[in-house]
Amino acid sequence: MKLAIVGVTGLVGSEVLKVLEERKLQIDELIPVASVRSKGKKISLNNSYWEVITIDEALEKKPNIAIFSAGSEVSKEYAPLFANNGTTVIDNSSFWRMDDSKKLVVPEINGHLINKEDKIIANPNCSTIQMVMALYPLHKAYKIKRIVVSTYQSVTGSGKKAVDQLMKERKGKKLNSEDMAYPHKIDMNAIPHIDVFQENGYSKEEMKMVSETQKILNDYTIKITSTTVRIPTIGGHSESINVEFEKEFNLEDVYSYLNDFKGIQVIDNLSKNEYPLCNYAHGKDDVFVGRIRRDESQPNTLNMWVVADNLRKGAATNAVQIAELFMLP
Repeated sequence: MKLAIVGVTGLVGSEVLKVLEERKLQIDELIPVASVRSKGKKISLNNSYWEVITIDEALEKKPNIAIFSAGSEVSKEYAPLFANNGTTVIDNSSFWRMDDSKKLVVPEINGHLINKEDKIIANPNCSTIQMVMALYPLHKAYKIKRIVVSTYQSVTGSGKKAVDQLMKERKGKKLNSEDMAYPHKIDMNAIPHIDVFQENGYSKEEMKMVSETQKILNDYTIKITSTTVRIPTIGGHSESINVEFEKEFNLEDVYSYLNDFKGIQVIDNLSKNEYPLCNYAHGKDDVFVGRIRRDESQPNTLNMWVVADNLRKGAATNAVQIAELFMLP
């Protein structure tokens, strides 16, 4: 098994290495890929060291699987080249997600759709993954009619530059425009602006949650509206979800469906102030659900609070789980 990680020195690439070690997958050859300035750097996996190479050099090595975490432009140019070379590409960028010929996969939900002929598989947006994980078992039981979601997203979702901006601001350092990942100060702030704004007034991140959710659940009748907000946290994304179903539900069954679904943990004990927190989710693979309660303003509607580590299940872990579908017997 030859596995390439494209963007190995970034936040997601580094997390992929951690997940591979934790899950004890058998990798015969790791092919760490980064930009030219990182060429020659040593990368550790399972007590072995591998030298970073360029993406063109990796292409010549014909890996069995390549996990891409290097942005849309790299994926646009190189994913087809690797695929044509026989490599299965698992892409973390947004480029292939809404391509009708590519599958958008959360393994617990639609991993069964993958086959050996799929050479480019899209990994969904981090905020979408944790939302559909929490909603899928309920959708099967009650059928979702409408979703209203507001996100509170960690700076880690914007990469190392954003983390550096927050930490420098927290230390009181002066920043110039080149140091800023965001158009505003992020420390002690909340910015309702993730990705670029579209003509309809929504951000690209907000529209991803709409289109990706419908594609993953294979239900384009679901109405979805989203507001995405960046907050000064590190560890995970949080979401306030209001979901209207076509069928009536009772809360006891809701808890049962969630508790029984692999990859979900319910934390919901108000008497002890127990509910999902992003610093608790940090470094964990599960999606955490709490503050589950009926919306008393209209029928068949539920409120919940959903938290997950955006670098783990929201990116690296989900990608590795897809890879496992090809690696495990």
